[in-house]
Amino acid sequence: MDLRHLKYFLAVAETRNFTQAAASCYVAQSALSQQIARLEKDVGARLFSRTSRSVRLTAAGELLEPLARRILADVDTARAALDALSGLRRGRLRLGLVQTRASSVDLVEVMADYHARYPGIDLHVTNAPSAEMAASVLAGDLDIAIVGLGPRQIPDGLDHQVLAADPLVLIVPADHALADRGTVDLADLPESHQLIQFTRGSGLRRQVEAAFARAGVEPGQHFQVGQIQDMIRLAARGIGVTVVPRSSVLDDSAPGASLRDVLPYGARALRIADEAAVHTICAVHDSKRLAPAAAAFLEVVERHAIRD
Repeated sequence: MDLRHLKYFLAVAETRNFTQAAASCYVAQSALSQQIARLEKDVGARLFSRTSRSVRLTAAGELLEPLARRILADVDTARAALDALSGLRRGRLRLGLVQTRASSVDLVEVMADYHARYPGIDLHVTNAPSAEMAASVLAGDLDIAIVGLGPRQIPDGLDHQVLAADPLVLIVPADHALADRGTVDLADLPESHQLIQFTRGSGLRRQVEAAFARAGVEPGQHFQVGQIQDMIRLAARGIGVTVVPRSSVLDDSAPGASLRDVLPYGARALRIADEAAVHTICAVHDSKRLAPAAAAFLEVVERHAIRD
């Protein structure tokens, strides 16, 4: 098989559209169609079922898709290993980053340090829900992902390093019935409460839902917001309550900082009695296919974790 054919095949498999796939591969649609036809001839089976309205994978196509991803990922790993002979002077690192903050490790500083040490390595950064990024590492589409998942939530086959375990806090408006408490149980929330939740599929969303499950209560009516600071501001204005990592509302490195000092509109951040209610940040990777550029990044992460 020609690797180029596999790239074209995956482009069509992802877009389900020959025109879009050709554009993403920077080739004419006719050329891409010819290459797909050659690949089908090589494998001895049709890979796509095509009509005037749709394109879908055949059984053979569904079988080939994960294999093609791994083949191309292995090729990237081999190229990176050969680049290592040049002292990591060139190469690529495909990195997934969680959108929430990792309190014990400043990932911006990690990336800056890494770039200073290895300026020839191109960083390709992706932001997506944690579960999606972990799956991408498993599939070989990402080299490393920093995800908001606990060790038990990480897919089998991946290695991990815990970077932070940030306690979750409940944000309520100043006039809320629980506002004067220092610590609360999620079961203390009124049944009519409205919960402001983070993006579905994110690690934070999973950890919040797990905390409610341990408390033996339903999360209640809720709506979804894609930015943690917006969640906090909406809760402060009385739209509902929300649960966020403590580091989102308090910088522990600031001397004398208080949860009450940093929230808008006099809102309150209440400690949750459940000690397991934490936002865990992990670096996940596949040690069986860890490229030198990725291994070097993990070393920089570890160095910063020890320093902090």
